[in-house]
Amino acid sequence: MTSVLVVNSGSSSFKYQLIDADDERRLASGLVERIGEPTGHATHDVPDGHWERSLEIPDHTAGFGVMLDAFREHGPSLETHPPIAVGHRVVHGGARFFEPTLVTPLVLINIEDLSDLAPLHNPANVEGIKAAQKAFPELPHVAVFDTAFHQTMAPDAYTYAIDAELASRLRIRRYGFHGTSHKYVSGAAARFLQRPLGELKQIVLHLGNGASMTAVDGGRSVDTSMGLTPLEGLVMGTRSGDVDPAVLIYLQRKTRIGPDDLDDLLNQRSGLLGLSGRKDMRDVIRAADDGDESARLALEVYLHRIRHYIGAYTFELGRVDDIVFTAGVGENSAEIRARSLAGLEHHGIEVDPDRNDSRVGGVRVISTDASRVTVLVVPTDEELEIARQTLSVVG
Repeated sequence: MTSVLVVNSGSSSFKYQLIDADDERRLASGLVERIGEPTGHATHDVPDGHWERSLEIPDHTAGFGVMLDAFREHGPSLETHPPIAVGHRVVHGGARFFEPTLVTPLVLINIEDLSDLAPLHNPANVEGIKAAQKAFPELPHVAVFDTAFHQTMAPDAYTYAIDAELASRLRIRRYGFHGTSHKYVSGAAARFLQRPLGELKQIVLHLGNGASMTAVDGGRSVDTSMGLTPLEGLVMGTRSGDVDPAVLIYLQRKTRIGPDDLDDLLNQRSGLLGLSGRKDMRDVIRAADDGDESARLALEVYLHRIRHYIGAYTFELGRVDDIVFTAGVGENSAEIRARSLAGLEHHGIEVDPDRNDSRVGGVRVISTDASRVTVLVVPTDEELEIARQTLSVVG
């Protein structure tokens, strides 16, 4: 019984999953966190148990040692379920990587070179890859890029209207993110509907603390809301989404705020948090229901931006066969789903209140039988998609 180990590495933590290569069962999952702090923490889960440890974890290499100890002590055995490859999530592949890629020294250099486009993510991804290579030196390692799915966008969709030479020299263009999720969800929706992916025109809403939307035509991304960085597009938990660039110039002139403070403002102190003082959608909804005006406005701005993109992508695609909600908010908030699509019945989009409010898990339809556009909830599984793409490389 062979498996694929999937790793998602951050600067002070990494998540992992062991997935059966044949039937795609999740054999184990875990989290190693607080790396580099005086006391680190590790969890390891298998179908019949959960374990935790607290100990010093000085670096990612030591973290992989903790993970290997967990497999030895709590299973499943990596001898009876030997990994045939390690798949790594890498946030930014720029315009260089448009498919899952076998990690070589040159590929690592390229991922590091793209760190100026994703300074919080790519260096951490590289750290995780290097540590994993030490733990599994005999295995192939595959990088799966969040941006790769969006490399099918046409130049008119990814080009910013700024000085062309400057944009080319500094690699300034729209890249898009959450691509692994958008790819998985659009394919899962097609399988559920028992329709060929190649004939479907879809709008996928990945709504979590980070949020993005993608227009998918025949399984290919043709437009997406995030841009050069994950800041552009929808209102998010702490990120502003779309904002007039002149606002930043105005702020610099009026307050003398520097680039680092601007980055912190737009990425950490904006979005739902900036508007309402709350970044969790559940807290925002509760506060709005209790009459908090700032929370009510935050919700309205959030929904307005979603509807703006639904309208844009509907016209861009020409028709829409299905609209798909996924990720934490998209999968769990019936109110956000209903209010995002309210009043669109004359466009053939009708949400069934009972289906939408149902707590049934898994892939499900929440539109009425009369709706011309099928509306679905599809739980995302980025780790499984990474495992699939890893297997596509190693065979």
